[in-house]
Amino acid sequence: MAIRAIVCGLVVGLLVALYRYGIGYGTRFARWIYPQILSQPWLIAPFICAAAITGLFVAWLVRLEPMASGSGIPQVEGVLLLGLRMRWLLVLVVRFAGGLLCGMFGLSLGREGPSIQIGAAASQGVSGAMKRDGFEENTLITAGAAAGLSAAFNAPLSGMMFALEEVHRNFSPVILLSAASASLSADFVSKTWFGLRPVLNFTSIGQLALPLYWWMIPLGIMAGLVGSLTNRMLLGFQSLYGKFPAIAGSVIALLIALPCGLFAPKVLGGGEELIDFAEHASSGVLMLLGLLAVKMLFTGTSFGSGVPGGIFMPILAIGTLSGSIFGLLAARLLPGSVPQSAVAVFAVCAMAGTLSASVKAPMTSILLAVEMSGSLVHMLPVAACAFIALFVSDVLGINPIYGALLDRYMTAHGSDGNDGGGKGDTADTARHESGTQSALQWRHALHAPHALHMPHAIAHSHSRSALGNAVLEFPVEFGSAIAGLRVGDIEWPSGAALVDIRRGEREVVPRRVETIMPGDYVFVMFPADGLAQVRAGMVALCSSPM
Repeated sequence: MAIRAIVCGLVVGLLVALYRYGIGYGTRFARWIYPQILSQPWLIAPFICAAAITGLFVAWLVRLEPMASGSGIPQVEGVLLLGLRMRWLLVLVVRFAGGLLCGMFGLSLGREGPSIQIGAAASQGVSGAMKRDGFEENTLITAGAAAGLSAAFNAPLSGMMFALEEVHRNFSPVILLSAASASLSADFVSKTWFGLRPVLNFTSIGQLALPLYWWMIPLGIMAGLVGSLTNRMLLGFQSLYGKFPAIAGSVIALLIALPCGLFAPKVLGGGEELIDFAEHASSGVLMLLGLLAVKMLFTGTSFGSGVPGGIFMPILAIGTLSGSIFGLLAARLLPGSVPQSAVAVFAVCAMAGTLSASVKAPMTSILLAVEMSGSLVHMLPVAACAFIALFVSDVLGINPIYGALLDRYMTAHGSDGNDGGGKGDTADTARHESGTQSALQWRHALHAPHALHMPHAIAHSHSRSALGNAVLEFPVEFGSAIAGLRVGDIEWPSGAALVDIRRGEREVVPRRVETIMPGDYVFVMFPADGLAQVRAGMVALCSSPM
């Protein structure tokens, strides 16, 4: 499995490096063309014509392969967790063609989501060539997705964590092995192509003094608010575009790029140059506020249109701008409390916090900030800010952005990811509502919590003294015996009763016809004196075969 994952990683590394190079070239072209238009206004008419033609072509591409629209991460999760079908070759063609064309107009889109889907699609193709199917194919697709993120940002650890935290939401040894093998080999290809320099060169930033660590509390709150607002804004613009004909969305997005490119060229592209500008900003708070507002709106109009492109890098840029503004204001309003040298550290911390609040994947956000900056000295304040921002996001009731996008995709395209219809989503909503009630009934009846530590099932346990029953939570690993089976078809351990299923942020009623998905958490109730037998049986059912 490790050798096959390495092969996938090498292929993915090459494809993502090509895509990354193409997107970089497109952004440079956009930064060149807009000043030409500004100095020669007669070029506006040809630009509008080119934008309209390109927009219609991109819309046709997306209609040809809907799975290649938007970020690509929700679609990959749908393939791995919900069994969607992916036409891998067509996905690659649309991703490269659509992404590179949009990049030439400077749309505010990142490369990470498309890179993850390119990795998943390429690994599906490699898996087919190796005649792998079922569990091994899906494992290699996961490894390819991790390799895509690794190659996009020179961040192999983030790629591994992404596979565990965002995609499968539990620890699986076989997923870790495959993701690590593919991520490291893809990172080798990427570094060979682009060099050893970190994507964001924060290595020159000094450490944050210990007396300043308390500033991570207000900074984390601010990052949580900005990340939550960004989350809502992206979904809101997507809903707004839904009121227009599908073919018009990409044209509108490309036309909006014209005023942004003419009057605020720093917001073009994913945001690497904007992050560098915010890091070194020593004055001009109003300018940073203006760039923040334009970047947020431009990202919303670009991503909401459904054109191929990601949101990781734009969210990171929004977070960096917010952190820099916060640091500059703190330094000015409270002279002597925050030195100018700490502003760049605030920017890095807010970058991770904003991503954590929006995506709800704190460990991936922390590792990504550390690997992209090329320095470990900021890990503690970065982690503190990320978890505080996540807490703020939870308090505000923000759902993970990719989970929400997957729900919308399933509603629009049906159970196979390509056909229309969304009847399944309505039924799932009803199951979620009644499932929440069911979970609350037994959870309110339980008390006296204590921790039970066990391999593959480190979980919360609650004892009910009156009846002598206990409830344990077990993660369903990818490729386990019950993954993909219906509740009624599973032979549960003797004396154990399934009482709840948690799927991401939702709770699902454990009906006999309900299918157990990889990444689910199943709650079983059993007599307390049968703990050892039930635990052994559930570990056998929920653990992967490797």
